[in-house]
Amino acid sequence: MTAQLDTAWKPRAQALADELESRGDLTDPAWKAAVAATPRHVFVPEVYEQDTNAEWRPVDVTSPSGLNRVYSPTTLVTALADRGTHSEGISSSTKPDLMVRMLEALDVHNGHKVLEIGTGTGYNAGLLSHRLGDEQVFSVDLDAELVDPARDRLASIGLHPTLVTRDGAEGLQEHAPFDRIIATCSVPTMPRAWCEQLEDGGLLLADIQLGVGAGNLALLRRDGDQLEGRFTDRWAAFMLIRHHNERPRMLHAPADAGARTRTTSTPPNPWQDNRVVWFLAHLMGLPPGVRYGMRFDPDTRQPTAGTITAPDGSHAFVMLEPTPNGTWSVTETGPTPLWAAVERAQRQWREAGEPGWTRIGLTVTPDDQVVWIDQPTSEHQWSLTA
Repeated sequence: MTAQLDTAWKPRAQALADELESRGDLTDPAWKAAVAATPRHVFVPEVYEQDTNAEWRPVDVTSPSGLNRVYSPTTLVTALADRGTHSEGISSSTKPDLMVRMLEALDVHNGHKVLEIGTGTGYNAGLLSHRLGDEQVFSVDLDAELVDPARDRLASIGLHPTLVTRDGAEGLQEHAPFDRIIATCSVPTMPRAWCEQLEDGGLLLADIQLGVGAGNLALLRRDGDQLEGRFTDRWAAFMLIRHHNERPRMLHAPADAGARTRTTSTPPNPWQDNRVVWFLAHLMGLPPGVRYGMRFDPDTRQPTAGTITAPDGSHAFVMLEPTPNGTWSVTETGPTPLWAAVERAQRQWREAGEPGWTRIGLTVTPDDQVVWIDQPTSEHQWSLTA
């Protein structure tokens, strides 16, 4: 099987590089060469997918169909955690198209030192090492169970970047400063250590997520003691950064008493149909830990409403079918009027001219982290740290 793999992966890796180039995800020949030369299957010996019952099952990555999946623009879940009632993916190999778009956005040049937050499988560190030389690449992750196998996989193909087991929010002070920092996990605010360990003039690319699906990648440049930049055009989301001794947030059951029904002019499902509004809603009052979902008709199993639930048991559902006058019916229970924050976000988004992601920026200083629309001095700005 090993001999077959040695011959089977190379044309697939080249085909993946060609596909990424034809789709416009790759424009730099150096990154295309890295994709074609890096055996992704080495980094994902264990892959899991969910069946129709949402149960996780392993994928045979040595089979032709498994290899085709590995060498495709697909996110691969590579590690599970037992949550008692269910299993949950805790590590993944990011979609290659997103990886290379992020790497190209970093504007890496020969001689740059790069810090990666979130080693994961090691594949991204492999691409970086092929491009820059492994002495220029540093990567951290929380668990030795991830870092040690990633180090072995990289060594098996002749690559030896510096990999360290550590809480990613701490960065890697002993090897700072870095010309570029890239995070393959999401954070609610930019960790101060990352800002301080970035070379003046350097670039930092990270996913700012205030809630599930509420955020995007931000590309920031350091200028003195502050970082500033904008969110990227194409939306992306990563798993939340993990910390040691972290306890999952408890959700109270949605309250049924005291239901309040009214109409709203704000469309349902912003987490799916208008992610900018969903992001702004978290800046304007949605509490931490909000989850979204769908309500289904018990007979047809078709979706009838979008739902949001907060940890305090507050709940809102908005009917997907509009009323005859073009509004939507919203029903809320619990102490927090969740939909009001979404309505405020929708109004401000319209007042600002319905901005897309590239009109939204972020300024990070030692004292604050401020999201703004169009310019840092805009009247439309909100603190991430308030």
